[in-house]
Amino acid sequence: MAPPDLTGFTYIELLGSGGFADVYLYEQQLPKRRVAVKVLLTDRISSGSVEEFTAEANVMAMLSTHPAIVTIYQAGVANDGRPYLVMEYCPRPNLQVRYRREPFSIAESLRVGVQVAAAVETAHRAGVLHRDIKPANILVTEYNRPALTDFGIASTTNAAAESAGLSIPWSPPESFADVPRSDPRSDVYALGATVYTLLAGHSPFELPGQRNGAAELIHRIETLPLPTLGRADVPASLQRALERAMAKAPADRYESALAFARALQTVQIELSHSVTPIDILDDQIPEDIEEDEDDGLTRVRGVVSINPETTPAAGMTRPSAKTAPSTANAPHFEPVETQTVARPTPAAPAPAYEQTMRRDHVGLPVSLDETIVRSSSPAFAEPEAQTVPGSSGAEDPTGTPRRRRTGLWIGLGAAAFVIVAVIVGVSLPGILSGTTGQQPAPSTPSKPQDPISAVVAPVEDVVGTAAEGGVKFTWTNPDPQDGDFYIVETVTLAGSVTEPEPIDVAEIVVPAAESGVTCIDVTLVRANGTSQQNPDKTRGCTP
Repeated sequence: MAPPDLTGFTYIELLGSGGFADVYLYEQQLPKRRVAVKVLLTDRISSGSVEEFTAEANVMAMLSTHPAIVTIYQAGVANDGRPYLVMEYCPRPNLQVRYRREPFSIAESLRVGVQVAAAVETAHRAGVLHRDIKPANILVTEYNRPALTDFGIASTTNAAAESAGLSIPWSPPESFADVPRSDPRSDVYALGATVYTLLAGHSPFELPGQRNGAAELIHRIETLPLPTLGRADVPASLQRALERAMAKAPADRYESALAFARALQTVQIELSHSVTPIDILDDQIPEDIEEDEDDGLTRVRGVVSINPETTPAAGMTRPSAKTAPSTANAPHFEPVETQTVARPTPAAPAPAYEQTMRRDHVGLPVSLDETIVRSSSPAFAEPEAQTVPGSSGAEDPTGTPRRRRTGLWIGLGAAAFVIVAVIVGVSLPGILSGTTGQQPAPSTPSKPQDPISAVVAPVEDVVGTAAEGGVKFTWTNPDPQDGDFYIVETVTLAGSVTEPEPIDVAEIVVPAAESGVTCIDVTLVRANGTSQQNPDKTRGCTP
């Protein structure tokens, strides 16, 4: 259908069409940016469809600040009566387009799986089931992050008992029962099926060379075990994680999208990959929440509730911080910056891949998150100012306290010991060898280095002659040594030069200049890095 005329927006092109809505690319005037506008089809406008469309706007608005969920900017009704959503424009190909070109790498599949699972977990905590997770519904932002979209058939976690609109290849067996049912573990199944698809390059029960119609897929989903991926680089732990996520019985699956995300993180750790953090929005965080000992890999944030008729709110809702009672002997800590990262307790430090280390003054590693308090050592302790009484216990008449003389006598004794040791060390060998009183003959000093030899003489006789392919230049090295090489730059009459080119022979062919005069600069460099000076480069030109 023709795109609607929206105030403040300029139509650019059609992005795609579906059975319920069209998606267009518009340019918003203020603020100026490109946006995707989803418009409900005219023949689909009914009381029920408008309610579903409104519900989608509300769900996406509530969750749109999550980094792995497409952001919704506003919603409304066009002049022709069609409801529309203004959403974030994701210009990169969606995951369905990409996996059909070629399977994903293990690293990217795990990263995407963790990020999308975090988005699904956030929706579940807000009381929403997605019910249509699949690669085509995962867009890719300009920053190459996955963004879950299309909450058009989402329902509350009380479950909607209908399978209409579900995508068969990624749907769990319970979706095809006589009485269809959905719960959070149904979305876990779809998450596992999506990750499997990225790795395999096709949906889980799609068998190459066989019939893959709806009936065949449903039968395999309900009866067949999950096929192996058949990739040598897929570890057994990842195959097991996908098999559990896609178990036939919901009770045998991971209990939540969060648990599935952590299983994928475990595989990342096994493969020594970077561990993808899990971003979770939860508006029901209790004030006295205990920190989760998950090595800092799950970040819990507050849900932002947004009116779909307006632009997103500026901030997120947070519970008020509970003020801990002060005690007289409690150690003092600086206040922590306001942030959304749930950090591990000190009893469970982050593993090596998560820690940033520094070293103290003796080279020992120290965590940046720790404050090291060093106890005083007698060897380094500052001497205390004290009043040392004399034999009678009286102070100096001037009022200046006398210092203890013990340290002075110890110092004099040590000095005397050193002097005696030096005398004995010098005399005793002479006595034993019969050369008492004779000094050893001075050793012959090594030959001083000639500073002139460190000077690198410049190359000479840089001459250019016409040759096939341009101009051939040759030159002479007045003092050739092993490891010598040359830096050559082509120079034009305008003064510009080409990128320096290192070569190890005393000749080069360069393109002839259009002006008829071709020049190069040559610099001789030794193996140790010293180069010619006075001049620091030698120029040669064609006649």
